[in-house]
Amino acid sequence: MSSPNQPAPFTADDYRARMARAAESAAEAGLAGVLVAPGPDLVHLTGYRPVNTERLTLLVLRAGEDPVLVVPTLEAPDAEQAVGSPALTLRDWTDGKDPYAVAAPLLDADGRFGISDNAWAMHLLGLQQFLPGTSYVSLTEALPMLRAVKDAAELERLAAAGAAADATYEEILKVRFSGRKETDVAADLAALLKQFGHSQVDFTVVGSGPNGANPHHEAGDRTIERGDMVVLDFGGLKHGYGSDTSRTVHVGEPTAEEQRVHDIVREAQEAGCRAVRPGAACQEIDRAARAVITEFGYGERFIHRTGHGIGVTTHEPPYMIEGEEQLLVPGMCFSVEPGIYLPGRFGVRIEDIVTVTDDGGRRLNTTARELAVVE
Repeated sequence: MSSPNQPAPFTADDYRARMARAAESAAEAGLAGVLVAPGPDLVHLTGYRPVNTERLTLLVLRAGEDPVLVVPTLEAPDAEQAVGSPALTLRDWTDGKDPYAVAAPLLDADGRFGISDNAWAMHLLGLQQFLPGTSYVSLTEALPMLRAVKDAAELERLAAAGAAADATYEEILKVRFSGRKETDVAADLAALLKQFGHSQVDFTVVGSGPNGANPHHEAGDRTIERGDMVVLDFGGLKHGYGSDTSRTVHVGEPTAEEQRVHDIVREAQEAGCRAVRPGAACQEIDRAARAVITEFGYGERFIHRTGHGIGVTTHEPPYMIEGEEQLLVPGMCFSVEPGIYLPGRFGVRIEDIVTVTDDGGRRLNTTARELAVVE
């Protein structure tokens, strides 16, 4: 049973079901199977998290066949300890032998396979050399929904990660901003994320004054001054699942223009969240948020997509962007994060993670979205 501090662990049956769904989805997409290299896909499907190296590790999933994990012999003991290992067969290979000779018999000689986006080129080329009749397509292109729909246990983890990020924001409002460097505040954010249970901190964006006009500004040596708008964007992994939230604060009282720009972004973010519902296309979320910003004359200053999926990584499909016609279904989780960026002056971004419910959407971040004044 799960507790407030520790969710119920995934089981071998959970991983067995995920692998079966992946194989079935591949068959429905006209693929001969799925090839999964070390990385987030392998963690999601098996619970195994090896280092991605020059030694071939490859999960082979095919509809109607038992899952097989090809591993180097020296890493087989670790693979056997993975929670999902009882749901698959291990095939090991020793140094000095050709690993592709072990993997090749598991594939159709002329099949088309989906393969992890982060698979090493040398491994893909090795398979192609051994089986020249095969062809490959990235999993993001072939099966973009592979990890997109979360089950109840995954949603519990995402909610816990979101709550930890919210607690981090509440605490960062209490620290001093003026007279300190962006890197000082970024270090505070990282420490707070760890304090509230994150095992991994992926990013701590602190964009003060003109630096806030760069959406992915890395915290630098600029000293934050009174009168600065400061964009905060931070997140990472807790219990293996991601957090990602943005709020914009002001050091001292804002000007009327700064308050107005923030209010526009807040209205746009609200519009994007209201648009979330089953059956809506991803692009509709982008359109809803972008329409508000465009209406107020800042359309050209909203320079990125409205959102991205989140799960075992902090960025993954689906994406809330014009042209993405993927329909939302309950269990999807993604960010809604419109922004306005005024070069040389300041930026504003507000971001929540939202999950699709049976009749709409639910935010996993609940901290205040009004412009907070800090010292």
